[in-house]
Amino acid sequence: MVSGMQVGQIWGRWLDGLTVVLVAARELWRAQRALVVTHENNTFVIRQGEAIATPLARFIKQKGDAPPTGSILATVSAGMRAPDQVAHAARSACVVLELPAHELVVRHISVPVQAREFLPGIVRNRIERISPWQPEQAIYGFETREREDGSGLDIRVVIASQAVAESAQTQFAAMGLPLDRIVARPEAKCAHAVGLWSRLAQTGRAASDQTSRQIGMSIAATVAVSLVVSVWTFWSAASMRAESEELAAHSSALQRKLQEARASPSAMASLGPAERAWVAKESALSTVVTIEALSRALPDSAYLTEMRLEAGSLRITGLADDAPSLIAPLERSGYFSGVRFAAPSTRGADSARFRFQIEARIVPRLDVPEN
Repeated sequence: MVSGMQVGQIWGRWLDGLTVVLVAARELWRAQRALVVTHENNTFVIRQGEAIATPLARFIKQKGDAPPTGSILATVSAGMRAPDQVAHAARSACVVLELPAHELVVRHISVPVQAREFLPGIVRNRIERISPWQPEQAIYGFETREREDGSGLDIRVVIASQAVAESAQTQFAAMGLPLDRIVARPEAKCAHAVGLWSRLAQTGRAASDQTSRQIGMSIAATVAVSLVVSVWTFWSAASMRAESEELAAHSSALQRKLQEARASPSAMASLGPAERAWVAKESALSTVVTIEALSRALPDSAYLTEMRLEAGSLRITGLADDAPSLIAPLERSGYFSGVRFAAPSTRGADSARFRFQIEARIVPRLDVPEN
């Protein structure tokens, strides 16, 4: 039997899903018109942007009720409110902030053509290595170009600090404008801007709750029929949400373990924001790099039965033909210090190998060991 509390939870989740669909539809309508904002000479210049090329956008353009693309609608000083006609236009348009090149970090990645469908995951996994900021402190986007000989793909990754998005939201609120997207054009000759941040992906829970209440009031008379049809979808959504929350909690716990070492205040004060972020990241422990360095340092004749990473130290247990010979490669790798045996080596059950326990301190490094 399904209790009244479970019915309420299912109803709430269904409303959440419907809210996402309606919000996305509303954002698509607003995207038919765009206002592009740039920061020039301590002022915000608001221009009429180019809408998404859809039949709806062409219909609006044919009506002739929008200024020409690129025309300046207003110039607003920092902290001042935008003109009323611009604020009114922003309510039915997508407001886009275009970042200048000096606030961006551009990196290039090359991958085989066969990796095209995996590009988002590839870029996401590389961000920690190529960004001067920690992954949670960065916003980024990328564009792809296929080489002329068809041998691979060149990916240009554009990165900015998360603080830029937070500051921009505050400044736009002071102007009385919503901020929908942040994009970057690393070079003036770039035909397309690279998306870095979207308000739709960062929609606050309060706004979702308000929309959900409005939808619930509108469809209260049809809840009974909709509930019977949608029950299977509800339980699937609940399972996926629980799994997502578990993965998020595990990721947060792992991130806290990786951030231990930090540079001294005197050395950090002389560096710029990007350099300080990079130094702070290099001083943090990386589990992926540590495991990679360990696998390269140990010979093929040795294998592990247990490995523990804890508070910047490593303890490994396993079997090897020559246990004492394991110490030198670990020290020479440059990724471990204070390498020593935690217990005497003993002969294994098969009498052919020796069981060992080794302890070492992990040296914080960001670069992956070479072959």
